[in-house]
Amino acid sequence: MNPIRVLLADDHHLVRTGFRVILEIEDDIEVVGEAADGERAVGMTRALRPDVVLMDVEMPGVDGLEATRRIGADADEPGGPAVLMLTTFDRDDYLFAALRAGASGFLLKNGTPEALVDAIRVVARGDGLLAPELTRRVIATFARPGSQPGDDVASEAALETLTPREREVLVLVAGGASNAEIAANLHLGEATVKSHVSRVLAKLGLRDRVQAVVFAYEHGVVRPGG
Repeated sequence: MNPIRVLLADDHHLVRTGFRVILEIEDDIEVVGEAADGERAVGMTRALRPDVVLMDVEMPGVDGLEATRRIGADADEPGGPAVLMLTTFDRDDYLFAALRAGASGFLLKNGTPEALVDAIRVVARGDGLLAPELTRRVIATFARPGSQPGDDVASEAALETLTPREREVLVLVAGGASNAEIAANLHLGEATVKSHVSRVLAKLGLRDRVQAVVFAYEHGVVRPGG
């Protein structure tokens, strides 16, 4: 198998060096470049076409959130680079801005090296990832009084294109179920579930499972505690 090609984007040289040391001892991961700001990260992503961009949130000039939006805008078809956001700041506004910008995952820098490596592998294969404590906060946000489902007409129309089975799959994805768990719940093969998930993402114009979770809560497909 080809190694997972990773671009590091962080304005601190020592942080980038630490990430490189952690990642390059893994046989299936290759660091292909480093960027010290968002503008450079976007340019290097276009030039190097990494599988994963490890993106800091706060950087001078173009920050990680805007860089993520630009990288997503460049990806006019599936298979573009996945962005894994990393920050030292445990803030909800960063979390939701990152998800809406198109990030495939969001981790805090106080995690372990093993968690970082695992996260890169998860987003590289097309899945979304949130640290468990962040997933709980996503759900809690939609449980707050006054939180209303989204009413975007185009999104509602896209929801109507889902088959009953695809809607079942979306509900289970929003609940955090893996493909194996969905397969067991619906008595389907994992390959069939993977196909259903792919069709759901395509119909709704979503990149990965993380965006599917946010979409499902925003549009009232599922509700906290439901």
